[in-house]
Amino acid sequence: MEVEVNSKNMKFFECFSSQTRVKMIELLGVQPLNIKSLSEALDIKSPIVTRHIHMLEEAGIIRCENVPGKRGMQKICHLQLTQAMLLFKSIPEKAETKRYAVSVPVGHYSAYQIKPTCGLASDSKMIGMCDDPRYFADPEHVHARVIWFGSGFVEYRIPNYMVNNETPDSLEISMEICSETPCAVNHLPSDIAFSINGVGIGIWTYPGDFGNTRGTHTPEWWYKNIQHGLMKTLRINKQGSFIDGVQVSDVTIEQLMLAYDKEILFRISCSATAKNCGGVTLFGKGFGNHNQDIEVTLRCL
Repeated sequence: MEVEVNSKNMKFFECFSSQTRVKMIELLGVQPLNIKSLSEALDIKSPIVTRHIHMLEEAGIIRCENVPGKRGMQKICHLQLTQAMLLFKSIPEKAETKRYAVSVPVGHYSAYQIKPTCGLASDSKMIGMCDDPRYFADPEHVHARVIWFGSGFVEYRIPNYMVNNETPDSLEISMEICSETPCAVNHLPSDIAFSINGVGIGIWTYPGDFGNTRGTHTPEWWYKNIQHGLMKTLRINKQGSFIDGVQVSDVTIEQLMLAYDKEILFRISCSATAKNCGGVTLFGKGFGNHNQDIEVTLRCL
């Protein structure tokens, strides 16, 4: 996210003038929390927490959702903004862009080559047997809301709706992801690689240590160790390739060879020869902390 330093964005900057609000951001950076949990952690009353939360939400730093609790509905707060870049000098506005967005369920992969441990599950049951790669070919795989594998790759065919006279300006892909540890240890780092149309974009190393906290949206019947991952956002533009705003390679949007009459091939992999071969787990709607599938946005000029 880019934020210009001017009077129009005062609501954003005012969020950091309070030690309490900064501490809230710090706590939500670890895991989503409800108002009561924040109140207890900060040792301040719930109405005061609510006022601070409202301010952070208005600024786009966090997002809140109401979910069923033991005693009615409760508000769960998530850190939405992972990074912000301050612009002290305005940059010229770009030409008007056309935006194409699509959600791809994690079970809608079009190709795979994986090794155990592995498995799939819908929002209500396991699909096939654990640690048997043959079930990744089961027709039921399209209903998967969570998938995991020890090494190898899954590849998605993303529809491309740009028209013939448009030029791609940026491609953004976000997903909730972690290493493959649903039945194993929690501390398992993993070097996860991303590629588009056969072009390597970059590698992100998942740090591990998230298995003991239950996912906000994970179903009650789910009994595996791994509960949620981290939200990662890939962005490829004319300057290079970025993960959560940090440049990971010099690969630009032009190098992806996006064309109006060709779909986009997006591959997520973990090599068996990687320094940290911890595998991959992908969370879709109904699992993890972020109730979303693989979200793709293509902007064109």
